[in-house]
Amino acid sequence: MMPWILSALGLVILLLAGDALVRGAVNLSLRLGVPALIVSLTIVAFGTSAPELLISIKAVLEHAPGIALGNVVGSNTANILLVLGVPALLATLHTSECNTRRNYVLMILASVLFIGLAFCGTFTATSGLILLAGLGLILANAFREAHAHRKACGDPCADDDLEALEEADPDMPWWRIGIYLLLGLIGLPMGAHLLVENASIIARTYGVSETVIGLTLVAVGTSLPELATTVMAALRRQADVALGNVIGSNMFNLLAIIGVATMFGPIPVDPEFLRFDLWVMLAASLLLIPFVFFKWDITRTWGVFLTGIYLVYIVVVLI
Repeated sequence: MMPWILSALGLVILLLAGDALVRGAVNLSLRLGVPALIVSLTIVAFGTSAPELLISIKAVLEHAPGIALGNVVGSNTANILLVLGVPALLATLHTSECNTRRNYVLMILASVLFIGLAFCGTFTATSGLILLAGLGLILANAFREAHAHRKACGDPCADDDLEALEEADPDMPWWRIGIYLLLGLIGLPMGAHLLVENASIIARTYGVSETVIGLTLVAVGTSLPELATTVMAALRRQADVALGNVIGSNMFNLLAIIGVATMFGPIPVDPEFLRFDLWVMLAASLLLIPFVFFKWDITRTWGVFLTGIYLVYIVVVLI
């Protein structure tokens, strides 16, 4: 029982430390004069994925690469089937009002690139550099588009950029910024160590692979912030936030998490990923086509369907 309790504790520490790090980094950057636009495209994106990143790095360093890869693949699958499915059970996601085609296509291209590199058998430092180069191109394109939009609409857009940063507090004192940063920098490695170490113990105790633990326990746990964000977006009828959050998170998981983790050691690909899990991840991504291109809403019926598929997937993985 203790490994489960410590795993849960590690996950809670990770999530709280990640939030603290984002708040501290955002407000430090703004106080130093970094534009809100750049903060939103870089620091927030990296900060909100800090738990997944630390877990993957820790897993590689502790020779448990199955947890690192399972975390990314499992999180991406959960982000689509669970993170969009559960909120749709509460309220229809009006995705027909969203324009996410460009980012969706980029997500699919990132998925294809990731799967292609996986078939090399091992994610090496070279693979990681390729993934990070893809991330750099996407961030550069996003910055260019956002900057062009800001110039087109004038100064009011600068205020919009700042308001979009929920963590921003222009009046936050320096001492509080320091506390947030300290809590984040101490809590993230502590939480990652607790979660990875005890997840490995659970895997050995129940005779399942670390890959399965990564695909289920760790993946669902690290998807909880996205789930909470999407539930609130659904209740507030902000479907663009919900869909954009999932697409952005999936791109970042594929390109940044494994890209950075490979700098700490190679990540061998379990053959089961190539036979099943990677294709489930891609199929789940392709399920979004009607909502992105044909302007369908994600209704409660679709919510039942997506959530049901995810539950079936988890059962298949565990048996």
